[in-house]
Amino acid sequence: MLAAGDGTRAGHHTNKVLLPLAGRQVFTWSIRWARLLPGVAHTVLVVRDSDVEDVRVTLDREVGPPAIDVVVGGDTRHASEWAALRALEPLISAGEVEVVVIHDAARPLASSELFAQVIAAAAEHGGAIPVREQRGLVGIGGTTVPDESVVTVQTPQAFAAGPLLAAYRRASDDGFVGTDTASCMERYTEVAVRCVPGDARNIKITFPDDLFLAERLLAKADYDLSGGLEHRPHPLRDLLRHGPRPRGAR
Repeated sequence: MLAAGDGTRAGHHTNKVLLPLAGRQVFTWSIRWARLLPGVAHTVLVVRDSDVEDVRVTLDREVGPPAIDVVVGGDTRHASEWAALRALEPLISAGEVEVVVIHDAARPLASSELFAQVIAAAAEHGGAIPVREQRGLVGIGGTTVPDESVVTVQTPQAFAAGPLLAAYRRASDDGFVGTDTASCMERYTEVAVRCVPGDARNIKITFPDDLFLAERLLAKADYDLSGGLEHRPHPLRDLLRHGPRPRGAR
């Protein structure tokens, strides 16, 4: 989970994911929804070096066990993703992690159901990203852009762990810096990346008003984006426990 940004555009000098949202800090909401899934066994949180102490205190207060690995990120999103993968490398190499999910901690309203969908699609096909159609766009010169040709991409994004780690190793050797996880996978692998429906509630905290909108959306959902996964059977449980194994995973 990536939390190594800042709060400049959100109107704060502190990291925006450390801001309060409905009684807890922004970054702990998405951790909460993701860790309700039975197959999410390891969590890595990538932060700025200056935020490590505050993050650890917050994790103890708002999240609790099992322990979360806190690692220091880099100057770019790609560098932070690479830091997370290096932390997971021993588990990936040992076959203990077969699917890796990359998520922006500044998207606190990514539901358990959305995490479930991208993980299931990545386990079956090798990669998955949530997208939403971007309608009503007009191109330069006034030409109409077909609605089906443009989408906005959200996180969480999920990929088979072996190919993902290999891609980022090659990117490191080449000095390549991707715009997101999918761009690195597209450059260095033949893994199929499937699109799953994104969620309009899955907003990114960027500007001051986004915090107010996020709190209203949480209130409308009765502060529960779990989808009831902790209380009812879910088909993802068997998929995550027994397969299918992602193609090319180690």
